[in-house]
Amino acid sequence: MLTLIIDDSRAMRLILRRMLRDLGFEVAEAAHGREGVELLGQGLSPSLVLLDWNMPEMSGIDFLECVRQPPYSLTAKVVMVTTETEIPQVVHALSAGADEYLMKPFTQQSLVEKLNLLGFEL
Repeated sequence: MLTLIIDDSRAMRLILRRMLRDLGFEVAEAAHGREGVELLGQGLSPSLVLLDWNMPEMSGIDFLECVRQPPYSLTAKVVMVTTETEIPQVVHALSAGADEYLMKPFTQQSLVEKLNLLGFEL
């Protein structure tokens, strides 16, 4: 199963990549939302997207608003993985198309719990 990690932090992408590979996922990566959109435009079809909020060039929210509608109409499950912890931000992300919300810092167990909630049997 293919997962797209979109985060401007190389360290965070590395952490998530290792966690996901340990769980049996294939992983693609992007350093910001615009790069994620480009990958989707090139035919990448992930089942899951782990998405940071605050990034240069295109934020996670802007990415969501872009790809949840045509021509992309992304159907992948999207988990916001972010330091944004205020309730209005959580509501904003969910209304923009996120399926779940995971606050940094997090553990592999909390990631697994979110993925299980989304129907990924791990």
